[in-house]
Amino acid sequence: MAHSDARRHTAPTPSDRHAILVAAAFGSSPGAHPLPAAHGPEQNWLRAVALGGQGRYAAARAELARVRGTGGVWSSFGASTEASLLRQLGGHRAAAVLDGRALAEAGSLRTSSGSTVAARRDVGTVAARRDVGTVAARRDVGTVAARRDVDVVAAWCDAATGLAADALGRGRLAVCGSLLDRCAAALDAAESESGEKAFVRQRIRLAWVGAESALAAGDFTRARSRADRAVELADGFGSIRHAVKSDLVRSASLTGLPDHGPAMDLAADVLARAEEHELIPLQWAAAMLLDGLGAGRDAGRVRDLDAGRVRDLDAGRVRDFCATVIRGRGGRFVTLSAC
Repeated sequence: MAHSDARRHTAPTPSDRHAILVAAAFGSSPGAHPLPAAHGPEQNWLRAVALGGQGRYAAARAELARVRGTGGVWSSFGASTEASLLRQLGGHRAAAVLDGRALAEAGSLRTSSGSTVAARRDVGTVAARRDVGTVAARRDVGTVAARRDVDVVAAWCDAATGLAADALGRGRLAVCGSLLDRCAAALDAAESESGEKAFVRQRIRLAWVGAESALAAGDFTRARSRADRAVELADGFGSIRHAVKSDLVRSASLTGLPDHGPAMDLAADVLARAEEHELIPLQWAAAMLLDGLGAGRDAGRVRDLDAGRVRDLDAGRVRDFCATVIRGRGGRFVTLSAC
């Protein structure tokens, strides 16, 4: 029995640890908690992403503080991720500072990657003149360098999309549109070399902000098109959190229809899924949307899509409960005048 208990409580192996963190950040178990300890900046970042999705803001910021001190691409990812945590709670002004820093860090790495590509070609030329055993080593060098190039573009696009969302939150639609166009062009160029699958997450985020920008401009047709694209991409990405967020954006895009029923039904489904997976920030956002659509204290009857029944939902109370949880976990809501 003691031996069985020991095995049950054995710490995860490095490969298990990484897999658990990836699944929590971008996979099928976004509500997993507690999470294994991180080893290295990539795992610190994965922990931060997962913790942020759960609304554990203080814990996420602690992980990001470790990431941002490492320099390089992970420092850029860390800054843009911390910016997203600020932006979720209304801190667009402070988020823009971090996103700008992330863009500068990733931009310097993008500039240097051009010379890296040339150097990689030179290494290949020299190695080709040597024995055959060098071929495998050359292939490994190329793989590592290609992964680095993908990470650099991904970090740059995360920062650019974040800056676009920051601008949108402060009413600067033209700036937002320009940044989204730059990000789309960067992804087009990178995908021609690395393939579309390398940047699915960046494409989803681009579609989210594109839909939100269209909503701000009152263009519900374009908003639904962008939101539908996000839903389509998220379906194949494998991340529950991204799927739930994409449906939340789609439900907002449906508010432009004369009948608010479809928007309310989808938002209620988002609320239920966010609750199931303990995604408190998304649960809070869905409750905010439902409350705005009339599913508050005085009008709370919505249809449960899974059960096919009508049920009462006090969206205002859910919103307030989530806000209390978020504050208790270190979230700092920003007033409109300070955003």
